[in-house]
Amino acid sequence: MCGESSPLGFRFCGACGAELGRGAGGEALPEERRVVTVLFADLVGFTARAERLDPEEVRAILTPYYGRLRSEIEAFGGTVEKFIGDAVMAVFGAPVAHGDDPERAVRAALAIRDAVAEMNKRDPELELQVRTAVNTGEALVSRAGTNEGEGMVAGDVVNTASRLQQAAPVDGILVGEETHRSTQSLIEYEEAEPVAAKGKRDPLRVWRAVSAPFQPGERDVKGGPMVGREHELVFLHEVWRRVLSERRPHLVTIFGPAGVGKTRLASELGALAAEEGARIIVGRSIPYGRHTPYAAFAQQVKQLSGVFDSDPPEEAVAKLERAVTGLVGGADEAASHLAMLVGLSQAGEVADRQILFFSARQLVDAIARERPTVLLFEDIHWADSGMLDLLELLASRVQGVPLLLLTLARPDLLETRPGWGGGLPAYTALPLDPLADADARELAVLLLGEDEESSAYAAQLVEISEGNPLFIEELAASLAERATLVEELPTNIRGVVSARLDMLPAAERGILLDASVVGRVFWRGALAEMTADQGRLSGHLDSLEARDLIRRESPSRIQSDQQFVFKHRIIRDVAYATLPRPSRRERHAAAARFLEHATGEMTDTATALAHHWREAGEGERAVHHLLAAAEHAGRGWAKQDAVALYREALTLVPADETAKRREIGRLQALAATALYHLPDAERIGRETQAEPG
Repeated sequence: MCGESSPLGFRFCGACGAELGRGAGGEALPEERRVVTVLFADLVGFTARAERLDPEEVRAILTPYYGRLRSEIEAFGGTVEKFIGDAVMAVFGAPVAHGDDPERAVRAALAIRDAVAEMNKRDPELELQVRTAVNTGEALVSRAGTNEGEGMVAGDVVNTASRLQQAAPVDGILVGEETHRSTQSLIEYEEAEPVAAKGKRDPLRVWRAVSAPFQPGERDVKGGPMVGREHELVFLHEVWRRVLSERRPHLVTIFGPAGVGKTRLASELGALAAEEGARIIVGRSIPYGRHTPYAAFAQQVKQLSGVFDSDPPEEAVAKLERAVTGLVGGADEAASHLAMLVGLSQAGEVADRQILFFSARQLVDAIARERPTVLLFEDIHWADSGMLDLLELLASRVQGVPLLLLTLARPDLLETRPGWGGGLPAYTALPLDPLADADARELAVLLLGEDEESSAYAAQLVEISEGNPLFIEELAASLAERATLVEELPTNIRGVVSARLDMLPAAERGILLDASVVGRVFWRGALAEMTADQGRLSGHLDSLEARDLIRRESPSRIQSDQQFVFKHRIIRDVAYATLPRPSRRERHAAAARFLEHATGEMTDTATALAHHWREAGEGERAVHHLLAAAEHAGRGWAKQDAVALYREALTLVPADETAKRREIGRLQALAATALYHLPDAERIGRETQAEPG
């Protein structure tokens, strides 16, 4: 695969012609397990109303209604799975995850509510009313069938969304518990009466979505102490002071994956610069919704001019003209060009984009000359190419003023713009790594509290999050709500990682899914057992390593084979959770065959072999290796391990094989008895470890 993006529904890449959605071995995964968000919207009372209308009148109403709903859903990255009568079902997070799909779905629901109100306002005779529900959960997703009516998503999440939609108030939006948990810091909610849904033992907790106080992509920067970024902040502050003293513009890009703390670090620098008299103006590139070209710069121009999105076009242009005239002088032409550039005016035309860019340069030069300025551009990995061109032009052409162009980006930016910042007179790239263990633990303790129980959980948060501050916060919030850490990752964490995996070329993604079955550590030979495309396997592994998803390890535990490790445990866990059970079984069997061939059933790999054969559904072969592992543990006087292994073997032996069960039970009893021959302190400790659960 070439890595180019293709529209949904395309079977072949428009750039290289390769078939889309195929795994490493050329075999398409027909289904995957995914966390998705389902949106149901249904007109109220329209069925009865349609009985009194002519079919052509019904179509005249429903056609624009369907078109508007599709437009709103797709604007937020959703996929319309089907129209059912006067209802619509849409899916967010499939076939591609975005990392914030619950938020997108709720925003789409709010947009649908407003769109229906707007349609009624334009034509009062429509009298349309709609009930909407949004629900998040795991589903089985067909990657092959994504056309309407093909049943792309199956699972309880769909049925529950339908039940919630039926219980929603007229022109209201109900969301389920997982959707609320994932979006409560971004959407304004009111808790509603629990819904008694058919097929559910207990009433479902639900919330009514009221509004979205934050713009898409915007996040509430928490005001607690910043941890582990002192050196980066000192470095950025020094860059800013050089900008002030030398009156020389500087472009800085803070690079880092989602949740690593880019926005928080920029906010801290902005606060320091503001204390020193700087003007801070923020613009943000957004991943979805309707927006103009140069959206981030347009937001900054509007802030400077006092323009609101709700202003009538004439008033917005008038405000812009007054602001530009005050800054640039008698510059009617500059104001006119800026209005075109940022989408405030549709009138007029210029022969060259550089004419519009020159007006932007004039404005930025003027505001920085008037007062030291930080222009903060968030999420430029989502910016259009024109916005990136404008940024590089400002960085190269504006001179002699105290201006810091501070940009935040995920590493994805370098895939679309490999030469970003190259050749500029003053450019700095600052990579932001995950927190060190000590800093991650400090943050976890600050979020959880310092009592003994919380401190014990802090260590788990550090291990699972692997230094990502957002993941630590999400895990801490999940722990606060549920009073315990659960095995499944919070939806927001899984969504962020899934979105990153979905951006991979299909072959590389398929290899990563295969590798997840082998474990956190895996070998090239194991992957070769799972793919027919062995000729390109090494190249794909090199690419995955370059993308910082896996790392090559040396020495390898298997002679003459390359050993790799997932960079983060979470990447492996999310990849593994994507595979449906039949696919897992096939791959576990392949991993077991590889280990048996490569290690000759050595005793120190017996537990791994037992795990793979058990997950492959081969209980008898798993028992063979469990008994070998138990015997090895017993010889080494790890009797508590031996007891646990014999117990596990017993669960896999059929009830009718009484002789075998009796023999394993005898061995288990011998190992358990041997525990009492250990010194008291050691025995008690091992008995405690051996307790089930």
